[in-house]
Amino acid sequence: MDTREPMLEMFIFETFDMIEQLQQLIIDSEKNKRLETEAINEIFRIMHTIKGSSGMMMFDNISNLSHTIEDLFYFIRESKPGKIDYSKLTDLVLEGSDLIKIETEKINNNKDTDGDFTLFIEKVKGFLKLLKTYDENSEDSGNGGSDELVSEEDVEQKYYLSTDRVNSNLNLFSATLFFDEECDMENIRCFTVVHQLKEISEVSYYYPEDIIENNDTCEIIKKQGFKIFFKTNQSIEDIRTLLMENAFLNNVDINKFYSEIEFSEQFSKKNEKPQEDIIKSINNIVNDTNDNEKVASKSLSYKQSLISVDVNKLDKLMDLVGELVISEAMVTKNPEISELQLDSFNKAARQHRKRLSDLQDVVMSIRMVSLAPTLTKMNRIVRDMCKKLNKEVELEIIGQETEVDKNIIEHIGDPLMHIVRNSMDHGIETKEERLVNGKPSIGKITIEAKNTGGEVWIIIKDNGKGLNKDKILKKAKDNGLLKVKENDLTDREIYSMIFLPGFSTKENVTEFSGRGVGMDVVTKEIEKIRGIVTVDSIPGEETTTSIKIPLTLAIIDGMTIKVGKSVFTIPVTSIRQSFIIKKEDIIRDIDNNEMILIRGECYSILKLHEFYNIKTNVVNIEDGIVIMVEDQGKAKCIFADELIGEQQVVIKALPEYIKKVKAISGCSLLGDATISLILDISEIVNL
Repeated sequence: MDTREPMLEMFIFETFDMIEQLQQLIIDSEKNKRLETEAINEIFRIMHTIKGSSGMMMFDNISNLSHTIEDLFYFIRESKPGKIDYSKLTDLVLEGSDLIKIETEKINNNKDTDGDFTLFIEKVKGFLKLLKTYDENSEDSGNGGSDELVSEEDVEQKYYLSTDRVNSNLNLFSATLFFDEECDMENIRCFTVVHQLKEISEVSYYYPEDIIENNDTCEIIKKQGFKIFFKTNQSIEDIRTLLMENAFLNNVDINKFYSEIEFSEQFSKKNEKPQEDIIKSINNIVNDTNDNEKVASKSLSYKQSLISVDVNKLDKLMDLVGELVISEAMVTKNPEISELQLDSFNKAARQHRKRLSDLQDVVMSIRMVSLAPTLTKMNRIVRDMCKKLNKEVELEIIGQETEVDKNIIEHIGDPLMHIVRNSMDHGIETKEERLVNGKPSIGKITIEAKNTGGEVWIIIKDNGKGLNKDKILKKAKDNGLLKVKENDLTDREIYSMIFLPGFSTKENVTEFSGRGVGMDVVTKEIEKIRGIVTVDSIPGEETTTSIKIPLTLAIIDGMTIKVGKSVFTIPVTSIRQSFIIKKEDIIRDIDNNEMILIRGECYSILKLHEFYNIKTNVVNIEDGIVIMVEDQGKAKCIFADELIGEQQVVIKALPEYIKKVKAISGCSLLGDATISLILDISEIVNL
């Protein structure tokens, strides 16, 4: 069990989050060839926060690195240099963020932060000097003046003056901090502020005092704010600006004292009976709650509207909901009561089903997370590969607000990365090649995410040279990967060979490809979440890779059907209609296969008893039931003995000792203890 301190846990979480924000900000700025004021301020705030929090946690190498990048953006913000090499600036920021990320991962894995960033820090300082030179030349040419450029030490933000540089003419301040309603762990954030102020001031006193040892101080801070007394040579405006850069800080009240006596008296009074003050504050909170329980309840629920929850707890909650679904089916489908006329019981069962469905929806909504962070990471991959491969590529992301289950999103990051890298390396041509072929010089990769029914599709398309079918077949033969005759393979099956382990059409091993590893990760990871990957290509024009993943790994609404003694479940979202057909509705194609004519259109029939070799007495098509299913515009008819009915089923993966069964995506335990196999409709319509 993880017993890490909450402060360390918060540091790791917030650092990873801020690094992602930082990378996206700087990449967007490079694309736009300009740094907006908002972006500069946000990058500055991120580096300032990481510097302060890492310094407080005694991770000095991270703090020093962050401070260096912070100095760089302070100069950019204050001096507004007219000439900036955005490519070089982006390289530096991304390199720095990678170094911070590596060190944070070490912390997360309980390892020492032993990275030496001396060379990188010198590189940033060199770039800063270059910016100053540009700025100085610009001023000289523009004004012909003799204004001397400020030294590097003076350029450092004045907030960072250590206490030994503070002069004797100190200002005396008290500051009261109030945090946002959705903030939590206020005591730890206050400790960060204290550490931050100690860099530029002499902190004399703060209240509550035991903010680290006593978590109850959070309620006092929420109620009364956090008060701190300090001496500094900074102005009120400088202090306010510095403090407001802290996350979740809503407001700061700053008072200035004009005499040492007045200043000392204020916190001395506070310091005389701190324990009594704490007790009094807590008693006030309790009394307020008793006086107005409804108001307090409403207030507390609002303040806790955003909380962090261990994902393992959500997994456990989802498992319990799944067990409830099975238990409910075991009661309502019990054969001992199915023949009885129990109106009250049936009414209660329907009400129970409705409440259980509501509970399931709420739990699922808690687990849903946006694809945006995963998809935007592809910007970095495209950007880095463009520089190394000397290609120009535009990345377009559509539908990044699409949400999927938390467990699913953890499995799609690596597959997406490998597909995008493959498009960059194999698909998109160089600028010269594209111009020769009459294409725009800039290639394009589009990533689209969309929700269709109970599934999520992620489609990656590039307008490169497409896949060479003959080359893929030859390579498959040479590597002994071709198990069937060429003529028996569809184009899609041939293209899908690029996902086989050890397959590579690259003649030379490069940083990005040629080793025969990577693309097989795509299918392995996607299959873990019951997804499928397909590839389509138009030679010379484009390649499209489609990933279909379930919206959830837990519970679906299914239609249960019977074939002989076997039971199957079809996801309700895939069913178009079900019907009994007459013999005259049956026609045969040129291969003598049975087809159904419905409203002028012919549909092929999949007889489950023949497909899975199941013994049944229902073999004539007019004696059973036909279910028309649809996926991605393709339809097919499934023939079964009978419909059992619609019910919610809890999806379970097939045991590992059972090899992959064609057109089966999982199994489920029904209320009568029967095992039902869940049909994979996307595979069935393509049979």
